[in-house]
Amino acid sequence: MRTLRFTKKAKLIKTDEFSSVFNFRKRIFAQYLAVHYQPNTLGHARLGLVVGKKTAKSSVHRNYMRRVLREFFRLHQHSINPLDLVVRVQKKFNKKDFLSVVQEFDSLLNKINLRTSLNAPQNNTNASPLKGNQPL
Repeated sequence: MRTLRFTKKAKLIKTDEFSSVFNFRKRIFAQYLAVHYQPNTLGHARLGLVVGKKTAKSSVHRNYMRRVLREFFRLHQHSINPLDLVVRVQKKFNKKDFLSVVQEFDSLLNKINLRTSLNAPQNNTNASPLKGNQPL
């Protein structure tokens, strides 16, 4: 049975984990959010959140934005491909924008799932086992 907990295994915590996702340079943008992503080999998705002081001066607002995004990820983490995601909030949002932000995050995750599943290697049964300059 799958749990809906947001465990420590589902979090990006260390600076080098964030840096590797940013350096991978795959990203997708929308009005409120920018999502940087990188495939991982762990078998599950991990989330990192970035909400800068330029986006929202008050820590109360920054924590609200993190809470909304973390909760959405927690509920949908099993439907996301095994990726490291860093979600960067570009524009401040509050409770009246909640529905549009959640819909935006959902559409971004769907686009990322499509992109990463299309780039995944396909099993081609008709392909020859010999490739390139391999000896017989």
